[in-house]
Amino acid sequence: MGLSDFNISEGFSEELAGLDSGFDRIKIPAGGGTMFELPCENADEANVVREFSAVILYHHPMYTFYSSKYNGSNNPPDCLSIDGVTGVGMPGGMCINCTNNKFGSGENGSKACKNKHQMYLLRESEIFPAILSLPTSSNKEFSKYIKRLLSKGKKSSNVVTKFSLKKAVNKTGISYSQVQFAMERALTPDENELVGKISEQVKLYAKGNETTPAHANINKNTGEVMDIPF
Repeated sequence: MGLSDFNISEGFSEELAGLDSGFDRIKIPAGGGTMFELPCENADEANVVREFSAVILYHHPMYTFYSSKYNGSNNPPDCLSIDGVTGVGMPGGMCINCTNNKFGSGENGSKACKNKHQMYLLRESEIFPAILSLPTSSNKEFSKYIKRLLSKGKKSSNVVTKFSLKKAVNKTGISYSQVQFAMERALTPDENELVGKISEQVKLYAKGNETTPAHANINKNTGEVMDIPF
């Protein structure tokens, strides 16, 4: 069986039954650090790099609202939206009309609802994607990158993207890490065929979680989906 015939769902069911089936996560440092932490074979270690390349299999908004302040627990959000349009849970409804999605509803003039972006990335020689939870401060850079790709007739799943970090400072003088994006190359026709199959499976997972926020295992501190219940 070649990679083009591999089914992620079947692989998880057969090989990870009863085990931790979470996708690995790529971590972004706090305080303006410029080194990613990539997962490696030893779960207790991380590969620290300045940049890496991957195909963006799928991406979607990850709006999460918690009625109580984070206290170190790993409870699911009270309200979740993976399309940035409709929230599921409490209060739920149209995100554009929600008071929790307005600036000033959270601390220091921020939104009470955290508007992050979830990305599923496929690195070279890998078959399972890794998750990158894009912080709100990097959304604008990602939007600019997508627009550049679209202007050339390409989608994010049709190219290899290079990811890097730069240190930035907000209006209050707090440093943070901002993700930068650059197109490395276009995929070949064979690569596009393989990526398309994996991407469809990832989309099915993501859309399935949209209606079950109470059962989604999401890290309250980072907004990342912690496991993938196929």
